[in-house]
Amino acid sequence: MRRIILASASPGRKRLLEGIGLKFEVEPSNRPEHMLSGLKPHELAKSLSFEKAVAVASKQRDAVIIAADSFVVFKGEIIGKSKTEAEAKSTLARLSGKSHSLVTGFTIIDSAGGKTLSKSVETRVHIRKLSPEEIDAYVRSGEPLDKAGAYEIQGLGSVIIDRIEGDFSNVVGLPLSALVEGLKEFGIQVL
Repeated sequence: MRRIILASASPGRKRLLEGIGLKFEVEPSNRPEHMLSGLKPHELAKSLSFEKAVAVASKQRDAVIIAADSFVVFKGEIIGKSKTEAEAKSTLARLSGKSHSLVTGFTIIDSAGGKTLSKSVETRVHIRKLSPEEIDAYVRSGEPLDKAGAYEIQGLGSVIIDRIEGDFSNVVGLPLSALVEGLKEFGIQVL
């Protein structure tokens, strides 16, 4: 079995890969995320994941690297992770009662042969109408900080989501179905 490295410190991504039985190591890229202006959301997501994958692949001789990047797109605007409680409250107030897209780009790189695959997946997320008190309580929980869209679907944030259209695991941070299909091209079978 090939050595697989997840180039991410995301606990959600780690749990997803563990959940499908993939054996892997974790080596975060620690590469800063630069939201390059001018790129369309899917191209930006793939570009960010590619940069993270390359950063880790450059330090590995023979491994398959998986990297990903997720963000929210709302009314054409890319919304990154909320760094402060005020940012989280503002984001949640904007998304309240509306739908948005969660876009994840992922890249797989074979550091031995240089083969690379980058793809992106989009899922529609519908947030129910939230009261100011609900937003305050959720933000006080600490969960919305450093999360795309200021929520975590697999945590307390599940109670603010009305429904989704598309891949649930994508909203967690890694579109498993598309990823598993991509891994086949690298000789890695999950099923």
